[in-house]
Amino acid sequence: MDASHTPWRVETRTNASRAFAMAAAIVVVLGLVAPLFISRGLLRDLFFILTMLTLAQSWNLLAGYAGLVSVGQQAFVGFGAYAMFACVILLGLDPLVSILIAGIAAALLAIPTGFFAFRLQGAYFAIGTWVIAEVVRLLLAQWKALGGGTGTSLPSGTTRDMFGVKAVGDLFGMRAAQAADVVCYWLALALAVATIGFVYRLLRSRQGLALAAVRDNQEAARSVGVDARRVKTYVYLATAFITGLTGALIYVQKARISPDAAFSVIDWTAYVIFIVVIGGIGTIEGPIVGVIVFLLLQNMLADYGSWYLLVLGLIGIAIMLFAPRGLWGLFTERTGIQFFPVRRALRGGPTRIATKGAPHG
Repeated sequence: MDASHTPWRVETRTNASRAFAMAAAIVVVLGLVAPLFISRGLLRDLFFILTMLTLAQSWNLLAGYAGLVSVGQQAFVGFGAYAMFACVILLGLDPLVSILIAGIAAALLAIPTGFFAFRLQGAYFAIGTWVIAEVVRLLLAQWKALGGGTGTSLPSGTTRDMFGVKAVGDLFGMRAAQAADVVCYWLALALAVATIGFVYRLLRSRQGLALAAVRDNQEAARSVGVDARRVKTYVYLATAFITGLTGALIYVQKARISPDAAFSVIDWTAYVIFIVVIGGIGTIEGPIVGVIVFLLLQNMLADYGSWYLLVLGLIGIAIMLFAPRGLWGLFTERTGIQFFPVRRALRGGPTRIATKGAPHG
């Protein structure tokens, strides 16, 4: 018997993930051209799906992979939105430029808040992030230039005059308001795709291995040289930046803001947690499944008033009891299919080949 040697290699992709990548590329292309064929109402529903998906992916990265369960992410949604309003109203900047500044502002806010939050562990960390969000809300509610406690609106025509709207309107023969919705939708699509790509790339990198080690056993990770605090800080700042961008984009589309709406724990944290939990925490696919289920439930139960929240809560409890890893986790357990595999498999190495005339058996 002779042994032939092929180099060892580490693989993460599977046949299912390759097929899904092709399907996802087609979906993105269809998403880009969708505004030409769908109604304005459906376009706004897609905008909602994409922004909630982005928020869910960022929270999932924070809680599902870094082990930092935050119930105060509305702090970055609201702060990013208010930063955008300040740039537009007080500085006269274009909303698109203001969105980028808002993301940076949210990341800067994460520096001092993270300093205090990281001194807490477990449930205390979760409560601490909520308290921080409330403090930020109360402070911004005193900002009279932006409406104080009652809030304010963007100046008339701001969204219709922002960069790209006129070009889209002229190209596709749309009115300014409809063209503004298209620009916001495209930005939401780009942000969702970029966020998923960032999370997947991070999890497949060395930093991703460090992140998984910290989540599974922080003390063991430290014993092999992983700087747990640095890894958590990087993820915390990254999610704050993404969440701030998303919050600013949402309120460009809404064009009106108030402290209670921008810092709503139900809209920007509770719903996001529900999406991640029912879809599957700790997986990239989970939030995608979760946001689709959430939208379907929202449309089915919207006419039932306060019962809507009760039913969502009961569904969440049932899934946590009978499918702790969420719907996607249950599907993966039974099929083994993963569209975003991050586990590494070692392939290659020596392979034995029978030489001519060699005995068998």
